Amino acid sequence: GRTQFKVVIKALSPKEATRIYTPLPLDRNDGTFLMRYRMYGSVRKGLKIEILYGDQHVAQSPYILKGPVYHEYCDCPEEDPETWQNVMSCPSQEPQITNDFISFPTIDLQRMLEEIPAKFSQTRGAIVHYTILNNRIYRRSLGKYTDFKMFSDEMFLSLARKVHLPDVEFYLNVGDWPVEYRKANNTPGPIPIISWCGSVDSRDIVLPTYDVTHSTLETLRGVTNDLLSIQGHTGPFWENKTERALFRGRDSREERLRLVMLSKEYPELLDAGITGYFFFREKEKELGKVQLMGFFDFFKYKYQVNVDGTVAAYRFPYLLLGDSLVLKQDSRYYEHFYIGLKPWKHYVPVKRNLEDLLEKIKWAKENDEEARTIAKEGQLMARELLQPHRLYCYYYEVLEKYAKRQASKPEIRDGMELVPQPDDRDSVCSCHRKKPLREDL
Repeated sequence: GRTQFKVVIKALSPKEATRIYTPLPLDRNDGTFLMRYRMYGSVRKGLKIEILYGDQHVAQSPYILKGPVYHEYCDCPEEDPETWQNVMSCPSQEPQITNDFISFPTIDLQRMLEEIPAKFSQTRGAIVHYTILNNRIYRRSLGKYTDFKMFSDEMFLSLARKVHLPDVEFYLNVGDWPVEYRKANNTPGPIPIISWCGSVDSRDIVLPTYDVTHSTLETLRGVTNDLLSIQGHTGPFWENKTERALFRGRDSREERLRLVMLSKEYPELLDAGITGYFFFREKEKELGKVQLMGFFDFFKYKYQVNVDGTVAAYRFPYLLLGDSLVLKQDSRYYEHFYIGLKPWKHYVPVKRNLEDLLEKIKWAKENDEEARTIAKEGQLMARELLQPHRLYCYYYEVLEKYAKRQASKPEIRDGMELVPQPDDRDSVCSCHRKKPLREDL
């Protein structure tokens, strides 16, 4: 209706004052609303959250969040990781992490120190060597393609402000492709390199991509296309969406060019366009180039085509969160959360060479209710798997499992520099976490 929910978030104690940015709730068009807020100061006693419809409290409003509650840049890590994991409702296990560590019952740091710099720093230099010691983060870059370390730096720093991290030393691949292809029975066997993308034939340990990591950290800070805001901009209701499949993207894979050709041949089923040419510049004249399209406009279409880029297409989580049916190309690449998804339940699978794409679009048009159910199931599962707290839990569990397997103590190596926590002069914060009693330690 026309009356909007009003949400008021303030310090529980009238003696405490803090700045809290509270934008309007996001209407997810299914009877649920998403409320975001960002604190620019911490409170010791807690927060009071009032949800009003007109001037009436809704459900159990007001809600009390007992303190202390810290803002993002407050460096007050919880000393007991189990307490933190319970507060964060971390899952007891993540199947992808369990799978990833099967090849690594123990981790030989010495072997990695000898092998990785020699193997990766020259030709495909996108490896960053990290040591976390006493909850401080140190790193050195190997090679010249390591700019994307800004995303991992920021996430590790953010995590270290929330929970005391295990002492751990590891190598993170900040390039596109997984890099460790040796199997467990090879001599020598694989080494545990952490990457943002996995593949069926590689042994990399997978973290959430830099894209969903950045999206989580950026919420309410500048970027509008984050995993939460997209949920309040899912376009018209299902029955009012354009009954065609949509694709927009760069020319990073040949199948994307094939999409444009199919689109020219069958415009009533598919609207596909290349927004920028880099790999196949000679094709621009023949296939044409289209304007960039705002992500929220994607969801004016009922069906979304997800085709790999150089690796897995990192738009997949965003497409799932919209209110459209995702037609996903079969791929050897995967992100950390794909293991929780099932074809025909959360998305419609399409063959690698796209030969059955048109047939799948026709199927969706002829089976509208079923298509709508799959779209909804995919959306609900993505909402669950991609919540901010789940990403923090995931990062922590990878570091914890890794640390437990190290055969020797992590060290700060030559050439490493401290990655400092950001300056927090704007919002002074003092830590008030309960310190464990001596006998509990």
